[in-house]
Amino acid sequence: MSGAVVATADRHIVVAAVALVRDGCVLTVRKRGTERFMLVGGKIEPGESPLEAALRETYEEVGLRIETATLLGDFHSEAANEPGHTLHSTVFTIESDAVPVAAAEIAEVRWTPLRGHPDDLAPMLEHHVLLVLVEAFTNR
Repeated sequence: MSGAVVATADRHIVVAAVALVRDGCVLTVRKRGTERFMLVGGKIEPGESPLEAALRETYEEVGLRIETATLLGDFHSEAANEPGHTLHSTVFTIESDAVPVAAAEIAEVRWTPLRGHPDDLAPMLEHHVLLVLVEAFTNR
């Protein structure tokens, strides 16, 4: 997930993200100064639900104003850009043909294939979320 994230004392990061899916691909982003692509998303602000955070981050990072999304699930993995940290992400999905534009700390946006993807993905996306997305979107 991109965006500023806050780690608790036990080095655990909690974020919310959106998997924007279209034509067998998911929108991924790469933050400035990093190499791994991840889902759009970031930290949950005080008083904000995971869904509200995910929708806000989608607007801030790629300029897409999304009104609602469907819960995909909660996922846990090692963090991509914070060595020694773990990550808990609540992920939502939407299908969209909107055109994202890199904003805020995002250096690059890319539509990444659900199958046969490059090897530059964040661990959460590559080892957990993509498996669920493939199952959810390939039989449509």
